[in-house]
Amino acid sequence: MMTFEQIMTGLKSRKYYPVYFLTGEEPYFLDAISDYISENLLSETEKTFNQVIMYGKDSSVYSVLDAAKRFPMMSSFQVVIVKEAQNLKEIDKLQFYLEKPLKSTILVICYKDKIDKRLKLFKNIEKSKDIAFFESKKLYDNQVQTWINNFLSENGLSIVPVATSLLTEYIGTELNKIVNELNKLMISLSPNEKKITIEHIEKNIGISKDYNVFELIKAIGEKNILKANCIINHFSRNPKSKENETVDVVRFLYSNFFIKLLKYHYLTDKGQSTVASALGINPYFVKEYEFASRKYPAPKIIQIISILREYDLKAKGVGNYSASNGDLMKEMIYKILH
Repeated sequence: MMTFEQIMTGLKSRKYYPVYFLTGEEPYFLDAISDYISENLLSETEKTFNQVIMYGKDSSVYSVLDAAKRFPMMSSFQVVIVKEAQNLKEIDKLQFYLEKPLKSTILVICYKDKIDKRLKLFKNIEKSKDIAFFESKKLYDNQVQTWINNFLSENGLSIVPVATSLLTEYIGTELNKIVNELNKLMISLSPNEKKITIEHIEKNIGISKDYNVFELIKAIGEKNILKANCIINHFSRNPKSKENETVDVVRFLYSNFFIKLLKYHYLTDKGQSTVASALGINPYFVKEYEFASRKYPAPKIIQIISILREYDLKAKGVGNYSASNGDLMKEMIYKILH
């Protein structure tokens, strides 16, 4: 198995494999590899006769094999790319070609799903020196923020930690969506700007820098009752906003704050790097947890977790027949802060 970096380095060095078998649940890396191959391996003239792009749903194993077994015209090799190969029926029959692929064909299989490793096909992939195999795994939440920082660093830019957290919370962990938003942000920067801030995100993506779940957490951590209520009122007045859903706010308060704050209380080493590692947070936020721990002792946090569970059920209709999302959030925040 190869890494994304190893494959891309090889391609850029013009060291090609006869077969690239790309699989996994994170499509960004698969698309990045196949797009690079389709755009860079052949000249525009060569592509006319020597590049074929097929789709699993509209193709058969036999049509893929026919394309792969052709010889290039006026070029040293041809490129055959099979997208959405998870929809290709009887894909195991490719094993016969993979046992001895043509050196004059670069066959790219984009299988956007987990592959059944019991297939004979996979056994050939594992032992073959002619196949570059890559498995693209979805990143965990805490890995996405590091990935964003690295992506921007490669483009000569940086981003403030709060802005990174906002992006991952509002966009999710799907890298294609994140890259689309990052590209918007990069285009919006002036030539002299090298750092993305929450102001850039508010202006170009539409996420409020003052009324979001991170500001709510900060207000709750400081026991700033007025600010917390202002944010909740803003949520309830914006029914199209993601934060209007009590379930989402409960989930975020539980997993991104109170459960970590409870863990903080029981850490014996409260050094910045130790806390950041143990809680899975950016060191930038450690001081907020230190401050909040003085406002919320462990028994109070356990009580708050019970409150969050109560309102999670109410938001899902258990024991609640008429209260709106806004009313539920206001009640919940009141109980947390008092």
